[in-house]
Amino acid sequence: MVTAAATPPRSLPLVGERRVALQNITWQAYQTILHALPQTRAARLTFDDGMLEISMPLEMHEQGSELIGLFIRILVVEMGLKVKSMRSTTLDREDLNRGAEPDNAYYIQNQPKVSGREVNLAQDPPPDLVVEVDITHTDIDKNRLYASMGVPEFWRFDGVEWQVFVLDGGVYQEVSHSPTFPWVEKDDLHRFLDEARLDEVDAEVNFRQWVRERLSP
Repeated sequence: MVTAAATPPRSLPLVGERRVALQNITWQAYQTILHALPQTRAARLTFDDGMLEISMPLEMHEQGSELIGLFIRILVVEMGLKVKSMRSTTLDREDLNRGAEPDNAYYIQNQPKVSGREVNLAQDPPPDLVVEVDITHTDIDKNRLYASMGVPEFWRFDGVEWQVFVLDGGVYQEVSHSPTFPWVEKDDLHRFLDEARLDEVDAEVNFRQWVRERLSP
């Protein structure tokens, strides 16, 4: 008797967030929704010139965001840099009709300008580095949004690929290396993430030791 071969399972798309997008929202309506939500909310809001996207991060998203943040902090500390972490602080620019709550945002080069006080984007520069984890499709053009805000360096991670963008003439150009950490290869982040998914403590210890060895004379 011949038995039919089983159909191989179909690869399912990765799911890292649940999203809902609202059109034709005014700045005032966006602000009303933003301030009506509790401070302890998990949802993130992104407003892009009339489009409001509300995103609810799931486990894959939160793990990726946390681990990339750890990756950055280890590099900053071991390189002897200064940093002001903004995490998901709301970056509102009424003059641009845009606002965002990124996964991670950092002042590194401009840390001395904002150290010890609350940031005011009407007067202060934007964060030097913004990180977004977008595993599930988003209707917001994040590159255009953060470029309009003047963020010099933007990282995106879709659960598989790490992309690095630098601002050039008002638009982002994808580059192979982060200008903040130019000696770090993309494979270094992927190895760290793979190890951290199995054991975060071991991954942190091993990566920190590896960075120290790379930086030693």
